[in-house]
Amino acid sequence: MRYRYMGDTGLMVSELCYGSFNFGGKAPFLGAPDRDWAEFGTVEEQEVFRLVNTALDAGVNFFDTADVYKNGMGEQFLGVALKNVRDRVVIGTKGRWRITDDPNDLGSSRHHLFAAVEASLRRLNTDYIDIYHLHGFDPRTSLDETLRALDDLVRSGKVRYLGVSNFAAWHLMKALSVSERRNLARVVTYQGYYNLAARELEREIVPLSVDQNVGITVWSPLAGGFLTGKYRRGEGRPEGSRLANATAAESAPLTDEEQAYDIVDELAEIAAERGVTVPQVALNWVLAKPGITAAVVGASKPSQLEDNLSAMEWTLTEAEIERLDKVSEVPAPYPYWHIRTVGADRKLPGDVYP
Repeated sequence: MRYRYMGDTGLMVSELCYGSFNFGGKAPFLGAPDRDWAEFGTVEEQEVFRLVNTALDAGVNFFDTADVYKNGMGEQFLGVALKNVRDRVVIGTKGRWRITDDPNDLGSSRHHLFAAVEASLRRLNTDYIDIYHLHGFDPRTSLDETLRALDDLVRSGKVRYLGVSNFAAWHLMKALSVSERRNLARVVTYQGYYNLAARELEREIVPLSVDQNVGITVWSPLAGGFLTGKYRRGEGRPEGSRLANATAAESAPLTDEEQAYDIVDELAEIAAERGVTVPQVALNWVLAKPGITAAVVGASKPSQLEDNLSAMEWTLTEAEIERLDKVSEVPAPYPYWHIRTVGADRKLPGDVYP
């Protein structure tokens, strides 16, 4: 296993983070009764122990969860599985979304965040959370209120580091600015959707995070399983597969499906040349990109997890990265094409995305 610093902190986390989105058994998501999440949260408790121990044995020290994952069962199962190694692992959880019908069980208000953190601590069976993320932006609550509440939680010792997930670049920059002006605890990590078939994060989030020393943790680095190699052009999406479920497919959208098949073809070619698997190539590409701290893998079977972990045993060459960059490149919208062409005269070696 390889380790990297989280943003500008001294906290070291494994390049692969094991996520608990699939933990919880077959119960409905109370926070989203109108959506079919049948493909998620299907791993029962005993299998969770086996998967977590496999990750620990491989050197994984970073685990990701959220209160909304199967109504808290993702946190609960993870907390039990990590009970005996709590002081040696980094646990990140998230809050923002509804998991009950309480009208105040939603958003980033002081009221909700205090209650959500206390509930997460109970479910995780711990007295502190290493990284607490806002799971999404809340336009109803002022960032001053939200960040002051999070700062109080850090000062109390219940939370050690702050993160955000699924924010726009201006949301993140505003949060960093408010924290600096008010001398409040600062966001040190961003968790976002990024993979070879969806590179939008590179437009603003990646350069902003690099500039501001905010670490990036990637969720769905395999595009919901599309980049595993089991979805091929002309074969459709097999009945019963995760991406055959409309809601699952929406949760990991592809920028261009036809291009995504080209990407899978290139991944398969490189995998065959290297004697590795398609998912390992896709994970290696993500971890080779600027600003990335870790990739969250949510394998629900031991064989999947073991294959993902094997991606740590080798790295892509610069030529292979260039091949994948080329096949996955999409036209840049304005003003990015203008910045890249006209503004490139001021670029220095090492600059991220002019």
